[in-house]
Formats: sequence, structure tokens, C-alpha cells
Amino acid sequence: MRTAIMAMLLTLPAAALQAQSTDPARAPLPARPPVGTPDRLSITLGAAPVIGPAWQGSRDAALSIFPDIRVNYGDHVFASVPDGVGWNAINRQGWKIGPLVKIRFGRDEERGGSPFLVTGGSDGLQGMGNVAAAGEAGGFVQHDRSRAWRLRAELRHGFGGHNGVVADLSAAYRLRIGRAFGGIGPRATFASRDFLQSYFGVDAEQSARSGLAAYRAPSGLVSLGIGGAFVRPLDRRSALTLFGGADRLGDAAARSPLIRERGQRMQASFGLAYGRRFDL
Repeated sequence: MRTAIMAMLLTLPAAALQAQSTDPARAPLPARPPVGTPDRLSITLGAAPVIGPAWQGSRDAALSIFPDIRVNYGDHVFASVPDGVGWNAINRQGWKIGPLVKIRFGRDEERGGSPFLVTGGSDGLQGMGNVAAAGEAGGFVQHDRSRAWRLRAELRHGFGGHNGVVADLSAAYRLRIGRAFGGIGPRATFASRDFLQSYFGVDAEQSARSGLAAYRAPSGLVSLGIGGAFVRPLDRRSALTLFGGADRLGDAAARSPLIRERGQRMQASFGLAYGRRFDL
């Protein structure tokens, strides 16, 4: 049961950290359901206050409180904002492979990247305009190499706010400290030119409005970092999760005048989540 709770709650920090930086699709740890009992429907309700960049690349911090609602059917189908909607089409011998659709929050010129902003913010996006929310469709591969390591890769193509290709790679080393347990590991995101131009490029119109030099972003590394989360069970169905992460923007993003003049390359977020699972 504790393992199920950990798998359930490690996904909440994923949403919180990345939604804060306009990138909820990339998880700090590749932990995913199973949640609940086999072949049964379960619903998880949670919330997390998070302090992090107002937008991906921002030097200004903001506080957001993220709600989390997820639905799982055993270890087969999962649906939530951080994990998207997916199906473990192959699920055996430590491998999970299947289709996946996610949503990426947009970026608001006035409010930054978080739709759940409580306080703080940034004026660094003035003149850049808004970036609409985007859907991302693709697939994932996850492998438990041992009891300690879990590896995960996702490849998705965007539609809506961006039309680029995004690849997320992550690894997690799972460990226990007293009654708390969780994991820590590296993560990286690569993307095509269309994606990087949407979030870090500066076209002629944006340049005229913002005063920033024009910049045509290339494809490449978006960010490289490390994330961790540790779960403290409260009972058989609920727990608190302490989580955090730090990332360094890749050259394709960091060379943008938006980052060089109004942002910073290093990004960090942390928060505390509460979640409770209900089996139907």
C-alpha cells in the first residue's frame, strides 16, 4: 500500500514544479501509477503550494497553489494534468510502453506561466505577447532496471500553443529515510526549433514591442537538472510530499535575449504537497 501511495504522490510535484515554469509535462521523477488495487477505479485529490520561477527562465519567484485531480484504472489507464492521459499498452517484466497525451499550460504576458498564481510574478514578459495552451500527443517508455532505478522517456508532438517536438528523459534512484521514502535523479528536456521559438525566440514584432534583439531559436537542449521528492505517509490513503528541483537552461534557450536580459539560466522550485486516494 505504501508503494502505491508513493507512486500516486510523486506525480503531484511533477505538475507543480513544471506548471510553475510553464512546463508541466516534464516530471522531476519518473514515478507513475499503479494507484489503488488492480482493475479498480481510484481517484486522487491533492494540492501543493509551490515557490518557483514565474515563467521558465524567469529571475523572479512566484507562489502558486496547484490542485491535483487524477483518475486511474488499476495499472492500465491513467489521467491527470501532470501525467496526461495514457495507457500502459505493454506492462510486463519491468517495462511500460504506451500512448500519451498531455497539456502544457500557456504563458501570459502579465501573469507569467502559472494559471494558479497566488502572489508574486514578473514583468519580464512585457512585449512578448501570450503563448496559448498546447496539447502534446506521443508516447512513453518506462523501465525498472532494478529495485533502485527507474528510467523513463517521453516523445510528444505539440498542437495549439506550439507545434514542436518535445523529448523528456529522466531517471530516479529510489530510497528510504526512516518512514519517509521517495527518490532523486537527473532529468533533461530536448525540443525542436518550433518549440524553442515559441517560448524563447524573439520575432520582429516582439522585438519592436519589447526592445529585445530578434532571436531565432535553434533546436536542442531546453534544460538539464535534477529533481527529488520524499513522501511521509500519514495513513493508508494519504501522505505529505516534500519536493524540489533545480535546472540549468541549455544554450538554445539561454542565448535568447529574453533570458540574457530579463531572466536567468538557473531555475529552482520547491513545495509541499498533500494528497488522498479514494477507491471506487
